[in-house]
Formats: sequence, C-alpha cells, structure tokens
Amino acid sequence: MKEKQLLFEESFDYQGKPNESIWTIEVGDRWHNDEKQCYTDQKENVMVKDGALQLQATLNDSPCKYLSGRINTKNKVHFMYGRFVIRAKLPKGRGSWPAIWFLGEDIKEVGWPKCGEIDLMEYAGNQPRQSTCAIHTQSFNHRIQTDLGGKIELPDLSDTFHDFILEWHPNYLSFQVDYEEIFHLEKKETDTPNEYPFNKPYYLIINQAVGGMYGKEIIDTDLPFLFEVASIKVFSIDGYGKIINFNKK
Repeated sequence: MKEKQLLFEESFDYQGKPNESIWTIEVGDRWHNDEKQCYTDQKENVMVKDGALQLQATLNDSPCKYLSGRINTKNKVHFMYGRFVIRAKLPKGRGSWPAIWFLGEDIKEVGWPKCGEIDLMEYAGNQPRQSTCAIHTQSFNHRIQTDLGGKIELPDLSDTFHDFILEWHPNYLSFQVDYEEIFHLEKKETDTPNEYPFNKPYYLIINQAVGGMYGKEIIDTDLPFLFEVASIKVFSIDGYGKIINFNKK
C-alpha cells in the first residue's frame, strides 16, 4: 500500500464567511425533497468562527419561516478519489436535517441521478442517535426505492465531534464513522455508469436543511439548529486521489 499523502485541507481556522476561493454560499427559497428552509448568506446562518464552519437554521418572520445555510465547492474545487475525513458535530433539534454529500460535476449535462450522488452523512433530529449514508445512481436511487446505504447508532452525535469518513477508490466506496465501516460498495465487472458512476470528479456540498422527506416534523421551540464542521482533510488512498482547483488553472 502506498503512503497516504494529504491532498487538501480546510481547517476553518479563521473568522467570517467561508473562504470564497473554496466555497460558494447558496441562496434561494425553493429546494427538493419538500424542505422548508430558505438558504441565505446572513452571518446568523453561515459563518466560520470558534474553529468551525457553523451552519445554523433559525426561525424567521414571513415570507420564509426558516432560514439556514448551504455551501458547495462547485467550479472551485472538485475531487476524484481519496480518503475524506470530515469532522463534524450534528445539531440538536427535531426537524433538523444536516448533510455532507457529493454530486457529479456533469449534473448539468446528464441530470440527476445519472450524475451520481454520494451521501457521506445525513442525520434527522427526530432520530438523534442515528447517522446514515447512501449512494444514488441511475439504477440505485430513492425515487425508485433502490437506493443503497448504511447507518450507525451513536448516543452523542449532537454532543461531540465525530469523524465521518469516505474512502473513495476507483473500485469501491467505503463509508465510515470514527473509522468503523458502516457501508461498503464494490464496483462489479458488469457495472456501467448507471450502476457505478464514481470514476469522475465530484464537488462537495454541506448544508443544514429543515423538515422535508428526511427531517420530517419540525418542532419550532427546538430551533435554532446548529451544525458544526471543524475540519476537512483529503488524503490519497493507494496512490489515488486528485484535487481539481479551478483557481490554479
């Protein structure tokens, strides 16, 4: 096995808005999956402070009852293979739905789910002891009830930071929490891009949704929902790992 090399690091060791050379703050009021939040660039919802990215869902007056934060690396930094170690503390509160996930960079050309989606971490505040992971492809996705994934039960997901880990190899995906594997997907010889589209670059998304098909019932008195990400590290794995930095082209 080849020695691991650190390829990318975001330590959130600064104050203010997320580093704009890496991150884009998404803003809007219409989202998939029956989510109830509007995403904003307000500092109450998207901020780096106290050594972590803080995405916070808050109560608001009309026209949007819930405000929250969502950022992505699209057209700034894309990734292909490697070991991703993302240290995060999940929010308390019924109706919270934080996620750490990836989409294929060709989504505009081929659409979803053909582009492929990797959900490293999803969490529902209505099930506070459970973290899940999943993949979505043309053949395996929740719309046709064929999505694949795993889950883990931990008592302190909202009380302390945990490492959410993706080992992304040309021939497999391994999902782990604190280095315990919870789901493994092996590429089969017969797989086409409809089954395994994970041999191309992807970009990273981190968001704090409210309600929706996964977050479900929202208890307003539980807000705000605070989702914290302390660091992101990407290492090579068996010599594989590529970072596409659009700012350095």
